[in-house]
Order: sequence, then C-alpha cells, then structure tokens
Amino acid sequence: MDLVRTPDERFARLPDYPFAPRYTEVQGLRVHHVEDGPPDAKPVLLLHGEPTWSFLYRRLIPILARAGHRALAPDLVGFGRSDKPTARSAYAYARHVQWMAEWIASNRLREITLVGQDWGSLIGLRLVGEHPHLFRRVVIANGFLPTGEGRLPLAFRLWQAFARWSPLFPVPAIVRAGCARKVSADVLAAYAAPFPDRRSKAGARVFPRLVPTSPGDPEAAANRRAWATLRTWEQPFLTVFGEKDPIFGGLDRILQERIPGAKGQPHRRLRGAGHMIQEDCGEELAEAIVQFIARTP
Repeated sequence: MDLVRTPDERFARLPDYPFAPRYTEVQGLRVHHVEDGPPDAKPVLLLHGEPTWSFLYRRLIPILARAGHRALAPDLVGFGRSDKPTARSAYAYARHVQWMAEWIASNRLREITLVGQDWGSLIGLRLVGEHPHLFRRVVIANGFLPTGEGRLPLAFRLWQAFARWSPLFPVPAIVRAGCARKVSADVLAAYAAPFPDRRSKAGARVFPRLVPTSPGDPEAAANRRAWATLRTWEQPFLTVFGEKDPIFGGLDRILQERIPGAKGQPHRRLRGAGHMIQEDCGEELAEAIVQFIARTP
C-alpha cells in the first residue's frame, strides 16, 4: 500500500496543542493519538470527523483530564499524524471501523466513554453496535449512524459534490465554513498542517462518498445491524448538538427517541455552535461530558 507520512516539522508550534505524540501499529499503518489524564482512569475516546484531526479536541482534553478521566484522541487513518494511504480506493467505511477496533484492542481500552462528532459518530456508533461490551456510555456531538433512508440535507449533498469534483480542497476554508464563530488564522493553519499536498488528502477527499446514501448500500446493511444493538442499548447515551449545524441538525431527536439509554438524559443544544462544535463551544461540550459521566457512574 502506497502511503505518505506528514513530516514532523509540520506539527511544530501548534496553538494550545502541547501533547506528546503516541503511535500504535494497526495492519502495518502507524496510527497516532494524544492523551492526558491518569493512565489508570477509565478512557474517554474522542473521535474526530472530516477534514479535522485530534487537534479538534485540544480544548476538551485538559478539562477531561483535570476531572480525573483518561482522554484519548486518535487521528483516523488518513488524517493528522496517522499514516495516509495515497489511493482513494484504500479507504472504505468498514476498513475505518476495523482499523479503529484494532486500535482499541491494541491499547486495551475497556469501559469506554465514546465521544463522536461527524465521521467520529459514523465510525464510533458502528463500533458500539458491533462491540457493545467495550463501551460504558456514549456522547454524540453533531453526528448520526445513517442507513441510507430519507433525503439527505442539501448542505451534505453540496459538500459531497464539492469533495468529489472540486480541483481544490482547501482544508482551512472547509473548517471555517463548519464553524459559527470566527476562527483564528493560526488555528486554521493547524488544521492544514497534516495535508501538505494533494496525495495526503486522499482520505479526506473520499470520506463523503463513503456515507451510505441508499438502503442498498453495503454499509447501510451493516449500519442497520448496528442499529439493532443501539435500539436495545440501555447504557447512558447523551446528545450535545450545535443549534447551527446544517448537516446533522434535528437528528439528535431521532437518537433520543430510538435509543433506550437516551431516555431522561440532560440532552443539550448549544447556542452559537455550528458543525464544528468543538471549535465553537469546546469548553461547554467538555463540561457537559464531565457532568454526564459524574451522573452516570
């Protein structure tokens, strides 16, 4: 498999990101993560979406660690400091789920609190559906598990077409468009750091096409099987959504209605938050997670 590895110097002097890099080999690929907090504490697994990386969680990690939790934020294959296969055909939804399942096993994580946003929820909720014994509770912050039913939001259809056909893929502009609040130039530059050239963006480019968009999609069937588990999931399940998210807006209600563990939980919609809820309201999201864990020991 042809792959690229972003040079370390691209990650020098990132704002508010003092974490030492850690690496795990998964199927011959180097997968990066950062973590903070007591190493023997129960893990909070923070899964990012597209086209971001673990930098997205830089403001949440210290708050979770100070509360006594072991916060871990991996970079999905193709993102951040993780290895990046250069062929778009190397990426598949099921393969991302398998990569992350093996990463969890290699790091011996149990009693996990999952926090998933965007693709972090598509991968994370599949993992919960396929390996429910590994998870203690779930927090979904702007995310869902699609099965290809219903009409896709216009914002997603436009994004899907852009990612496929645009000759340019400007990561800083994409991140900025997903935020409801102003993002500083140094933060936008940090999101661009993992992607120095066209070859390094193959994973980010292909992600929108991997979303199941019809009931006949092979991954739609796999997601329906995961939903069969989620519909009986009685462990604590929380939604924290941004009010201004044009892609996942309103899907929090479906999660609350279908998943037993969501009943009676303090679900929230954060005012002033868009799709990149961690950028717009990172501290509020972190505090919601801390409070949720405290009330569901």
